[in-house]
Amino acid sequence: HLRKNLVRIGHKHMAKKTLIIGSGFGGLAAALRLKAKGHKVTLVEKHPDLGGRARVFKKDQFVYDGGPTVITAPYLFEELFSLFNKNISDYVKIVPLDLWYRFVFNNGDTFDYNGNDRSMEEQVKKFNPSDYGGYKNLVNFTEKIFDKGFTDLSDKPFNNLFFMMKQIPSLLKLKSYKSVYSLVSNYISNEKLRRVFSMHPLLVGGNPFSTTSIYTLILFLEKKWGIHYSMGGTGSIVKALEKLMVEENIKIIKDAEVTEILTENKKVKGVKINNSKIINSDYVICNSDPPNVYNNLIKSKEDYDFLFKQKMKRMDYSMGLFVYYFGSKKKYNDVAHHTIYFGEAYEKHLDKIFEKKILSDDISYYLHRPSATDPNMAPNGQDAFYVLVPVPNNLSKVNWIEKGDKFKKLVLDKMDKTVLPGIKENVVSDFYLTPDYFEIDLATLYGSGFSIQPKFSQSAYFRFHNQSEIYKNLYFVGAGTHPGAGMPGVLSSAKVLDKLF
Repeated sequence: HLRKNLVRIGHKHMAKKTLIIGSGFGGLAAALRLKAKGHKVTLVEKHPDLGGRARVFKKDQFVYDGGPTVITAPYLFEELFSLFNKNISDYVKIVPLDLWYRFVFNNGDTFDYNGNDRSMEEQVKKFNPSDYGGYKNLVNFTEKIFDKGFTDLSDKPFNNLFFMMKQIPSLLKLKSYKSVYSLVSNYISNEKLRRVFSMHPLLVGGNPFSTTSIYTLILFLEKKWGIHYSMGGTGSIVKALEKLMVEENIKIIKDAEVTEILTENKKVKGVKINNSKIINSDYVICNSDPPNVYNNLIKSKEDYDFLFKQKMKRMDYSMGLFVYYFGSKKKYNDVAHHTIYFGEAYEKHLDKIFEKKILSDDISYYLHRPSATDPNMAPNGQDAFYVLVPVPNNLSKVNWIEKGDKFKKLVLDKMDKTVLPGIKENVVSDFYLTPDYFEIDLATLYGSGFSIQPKFSQSAYFRFHNQSEIYKNLYFVGAGTHPGAGMPGVLSSAKVLDKLF
């Protein structure tokens, strides 16, 4: 007993000072995981509220989740509470959805995507009866990819090339050199079904035609745990985690923008806040976009070697996002919680966004209607929505100040003619965000929605490392590091830290 107490006192005395930059889900998870390891943790956030991309916006009695809305693998949130012997259900209520996504095609065809095998058989056969066998084989193959890519590797650090080389044979066996669309096309011949089963990379910032097929594991991930919603919106999870952090004495400083990361002798020694105050720490963990950190927050680049500079130069960035938040005085009871609408073109449209970087009138979009599950997100008898439209990132040089209102009008017109008839005269409150918000407010390079793209040449070892390639006491969590974007990805990036500390 006495020895245990002495060890504890010794640990307390020597507790490492760890500073977390940014409070997206990666930063919140990292703060809790390091606190559980006995670190003295301080989290700094530029905004007056926590959440990063998952911030909450309120306007005219409507509540809008800022960004992430599709909750998969909720156990990753549960783990953060169990680190402190607490139960997530005492903090937030997470419920499974019956209908995961409704896909709507431009000719009016719909596909209801869910976890029920019989219903999925019916939906697939509605488009092409002979594709059902292929669909089942695809799911079986994605389970193998899931076992390797998610279960085995999503929480392992890829800091050394030898570890990466060891994975190559099994990744080749799983056809990781193929794109998601190409792998799905091996199993499924109907073009509409190919879209349904290949769209998942778009949820993490990738083009289905160039994202490594490893990302088809999302198909199986959804099947394994289902798709969930947290009552009160995704923001209620941010609130729950903040409450847990306060209870566990993690220091949170808001309105504190890190304007510089201070380095000396190939080590990070602290940060500068709002261009003035300096906070020193033993470790710095960035839940801030790695390319932005290396380009803009570290002022002196003399520690960067030739290879690292080349790595930074060759990166391809995810698409940008135009997000339109709106409240409707009319209730659209027959609109699903999650709707994905496909425009006419698919490959050509994605090529315009990712490669040519030009705006197109033939848009596809994701429509979120939380009031389908949770009426409290909107005033009584009304509906809260957001629609997310993939657009080129700011390498496109699109002038959003000029184009924003026109694009909003295009999006409204499109929804009025497709999923939300009459919406134009029913909007009572609205605002929108463009890639400029991601670049300026969220500090992502080129206003990308999800940091760097999830191509094979930018995955695992080839992404920005969880432990910096340059400074040994600088670490990264979040979308731009391993394993990647999306809630399971950023929460797993914080689990990687468990292996590094």
